[in-house]
Amino acid sequence: MTKVRTILMAGATMLLATGLATQVPTAAFAADAAVRIPAPIVDVPATPKLETAIFAGGCFWGVQGVYAHVKGVKSAVSGYAGGSRQTARYELVGGGDTGHAEAVKVVYDPRVISYGKLLQIFFSVVADPTTLNYQGPDHGSQYRSAIFPMNPQQRAVAASYIAQLGKARAWNRPIVTRIEPLPAFYVAEGYHQDFLTLKPDNPYIVANDLPKVEALKALFPAQYSPKPVLVGRG
Repeated sequence: MTKVRTILMAGATMLLATGLATQVPTAAFAADAAVRIPAPIVDVPATPKLETAIFAGGCFWGVQGVYAHVKGVKSAVSGYAGGSRQTARYELVGGGDTGHAEAVKVVYDPRVISYGKLLQIFFSVVADPTTLNYQGPDHGSQYRSAIFPMNPQQRAVAASYIAQLGKARAWNRPIVTRIEPLPAFYVAEGYHQDFLTLKPDNPYIVANDLPKVEALKALFPAQYSPKPVLVGRG
């Protein structure tokens, strides 16, 4: 756990203990904080087989927690992408110099949810694409927003969508989300998996990640599933 995340959790715990929990984001706050953006003009055609997408958008607890609640997602696994096998460990990645980003591998049924819709959820709910090497309270290159395409079609759709959103001026600042090659994806330690679902009262989750799930429910009701998929359970 990074120093910033530790400090934030301690502060949130104090708020809860002192009865000032109203300062913790609520469902209404989440809906306001999320961004309504258009769907991609270009998308990957549906296929009858399961596909994989990999996204990095800050702490993987929240990224995984959101995609676990998306209809058509068969699994969402927290891990590391962008660096080597030797450095794919939390205590090393936390230093910010391994090349890794905290990322989530999403296996999905493209007949239910398209790659483009997953991208729309990513940019609208999961991550702020205008902050370079940080998301919310977490700073460092390991918290960058990045997309790791699995094939040329995904790369083309991601690049087209970023250009589309930039042209639409969906944000006041430029999009800095990177499209990166994927050497490999390394599954994170077991205690990181399903963290949001298993520890919904954790102060960090309450302050930063539950609002994202509420925003998903508010902005994408047709794609929201109240029952999350859990690692190893499908």
